[in-house]
Amino acid sequence: MSWHYIARVWREENLKPHRNGTSKISKDPAFVDKVADVVGLYLAPPGGAVVLSIDEKTQIQALDRTQPVLPVAFGAGEKRTHDYVRHGTTNLFAALNVHTGEVTGECKPSRNGANFLAFLKKATRPHAGKEIHVVLDNLSTHTTPEVKAWLEKNPHIRFHFTPVGSSWLNQIEIWFGILTRQSIRRGTFSSVNVLVKQIRDYINSWNEDAKPFTWTANSEENLTKVRLVQTNVKKLVNNNSN
Repeated sequence: MSWHYIARVWREENLKPHRNGTSKISKDPAFVDKVADVVGLYLAPPGGAVVLSIDEKTQIQALDRTQPVLPVAFGAGEKRTHDYVRHGTTNLFAALNVHTGEVTGECKPSRNGANFLAFLKKATRPHAGKEIHVVLDNLSTHTTPEVKAWLEKNPHIRFHFTPVGSSWLNQIEIWFGILTRQSIRRGTFSSVNVLVKQIRDYINSWNEDAKPFTWTANSEENLTKVRLVQTNVKKLVNNNSN
């Protein structure tokens, strides 16, 4: 079989074997209901309500290369040393306003219930007097007794949890990916303070021209894709057991 034939099949079928991604099937018994709940907020939120997508990006490392980065030049790409020095980590708490695209963020040295609650108050404060819906995952710091007590005192704020193992439903994860690619992954940071400033500057720059993500798939379309993956995984497991 020639490489010309293989290349033609790849082109015709739009196959890209060099690309890969991640996958996980949620075993949450309330998966269907939670998907419908979260996606419903994205596509048809209650009138006048604010929808915030909140999560933490933890243990962001302040990595510094052992030698200066060689910039892009004619005929040569950027070059970095393979080794690096670790200068510590920070944890980014972030909230995405689903309908404006604006991001509120704050870096903390640790992730715990107290820091989450402090950030939650900061993220919701600009929307005082409005109904607020918060999309977040099932992390234990999101349901501490202090957080539950605060929610009882603020009934206009309601939590909506993504299914277990389905963080892809949380739009802030999309923004975390953009932040990583554009500002962190290729960066060099001589200290945690330098890293925190870089993140803060990126958020400010993002908000100058913030645009919301366009969520197009309804809950049934999402569930159909998940069912297809489940079917393929089942076939794979059955074939491997034979």
